[in-house]
Amino acid sequence: MTLLYPTYFPNVASYIVMTHADSLIFEVQDSYQKQTYRNRCYIYGANGKLGLHIPVHHKQKNRQKTSEILIDNSSRWQSVHWKSLKSAYKASPFFEYYQDELVSLFDTKKNSLLAFNFECIKVINSCLDFDVNYSMSSEFKKETQHKEYRYLVNARKESEIKINPYMQVFNDKHGFINNLSILDLLFNEGPNAKSYLKTQNLTF
Repeated sequence: MTLLYPTYFPNVASYIVMTHADSLIFEVQDSYQKQTYRNRCYIYGANGKLGLHIPVHHKQKNRQKTSEILIDNSSRWQSVHWKSLKSAYKASPFFEYYQDELVSLFDTKKNSLLAFNFECIKVINSCLDFDVNYSMSSEFKKETQHKEYRYLVNARKESEIKINPYMQVFNDKHGFINNLSILDLLFNEGPNAKSYLKTQNLTF
């Protein structure tokens, strides 16, 4: 059993874990924490690493489960995210190939953060032609006998995770940027992305 958080367009390391998992459990009983990939992802923009953050309603004083977190739709965050993706990847080899499947995620209002994360994962899996069987946790356990990859949700540990380089759109400007959103791999490698994920070692 492999334990992992469902995040917003998960990073490449998370997808490497998913493709290697015989049995996957998504942690859905956790308490929401700021500064994690629960509501953010990173892509490769013209000026380097670019963060896309989903605004949420979060009560500082009272602990909330991630499953209770609602998206703050007072801003046009969906439009901003989609325009950022188009600007960053319009010159990539496979953006046009996948854009019709992805644009639907940004043209209707979303409410639940967790539900939206699962919706994003479902669409990415379809693009990758990747069929993953998973279950959801029924309770939160700090200590577990499962293969533990929940730490991948922590953006602060990013420097400790290294993946093998692949070609990126602005590679000639800023070099390879490590462990971005799975979107970066998908738009640059297309159908080869699935093979890339399967051939990577779980060395993080």
